[in-house]
Amino acid sequence: MTASDQYGNRLDEALRFLREHDDFLIVSHVQPDGDAISSTIAVRWLLDRLGKRSLMINEGRVPPRLAFLPYAGEIVNYGERKPERTFRAVVAVDCADFSRIGLVRELFAESFMLLNIDHHPTNDAFGAVNLIRQDAAATAEILFDLIERAGIPLDAEAATVIYTGLLTDTGGFRYSNTSPNVMAAASKLLTAGVDAYQIADRLLERMTMPQLKILQRGLARLQFTEDGRVGWLYIEPDDLAETGASGEDLEGLVNYARNIDGVEVGMLFKGMEDGSVKVSFRSAGKADVAAIAQRFGGGGHIRAAGCRLAMPLDEAMRLVVDTVIRSL
Repeated sequence: MTASDQYGNRLDEALRFLREHDDFLIVSHVQPDGDAISSTIAVRWLLDRLGKRSLMINEGRVPPRLAFLPYAGEIVNYGERKPERTFRAVVAVDCADFSRIGLVRELFAESFMLLNIDHHPTNDAFGAVNLIRQDAAATAEILFDLIERAGIPLDAEAATVIYTGLLTDTGGFRYSNTSPNVMAAASKLLTAGVDAYQIADRLLERMTMPQLKILQRGLARLQFTEDGRVGWLYIEPDDLAETGASGEDLEGLVNYARNIDGVEVGMLFKGMEDGSVKVSFRSAGKADVAAIAQRFGGGGHIRAAGCRLAMPLDEAMRLVVDTVIRSL
């Protein structure tokens, strides 16, 4: 059996799961990003066409820049409103492991069944049914395949959310994960009615004043190893409050460290209010940052990964930078 046949079988198994159950809970990872929100909505759209009930929920708000997406306003923030019942049928999207679901797992019934749809190579297949495609650029790309497999024509709303997931996880179709499959899907989505200019303008071109202020602070702290192969910057807990920025405003900040000529690994260290430190890694290609992140309990992709450490910011930076240097 070819890899294509195996993937087709997994798509069919996922569709059986969706058709055999009802009353779904759709969840992505904590602090959802563009692919997570887009994939959440794409599953909701598909379930609507299958005549199923569903509730979209995440631990964390929808980033304001993604509020234009259809149905985005219906995604429940678990930190603000907790449903008073549990769900037996669950669809998790863009979660590399079960822990990334966060506190929303409290809504899972004791005998819950979970469909795990994801593209992270470090995904540990935690679902009863697993639709994982490691070479997909985004989970939204897998949802595109699933909808096509179901034989349901895309409308402009579905095309817009899937296109947004592809756009954000490929860095505007610039990253190495921009495959022929991605561009073929994007072409079909444009044909279905996507306004590519408006989406790109919202997500890639515009910047708020708080974003600019947090960028200024981060760049002022940009550091490099003596050989220039490793670069990093950091954000302290008070920086967000003092600049008026939010966690979403840090998206893309790590790339300023990696994009310098000669840098193999760029990192962003974000000090959290609870005393922990979140680390984002980006690789120019030679270093497998997913493997590095896994050493600290994290994961991700070869070129983009992350982890969280329970230690002071200075200590975390010393430990992780030293680990990265030794890995090169």
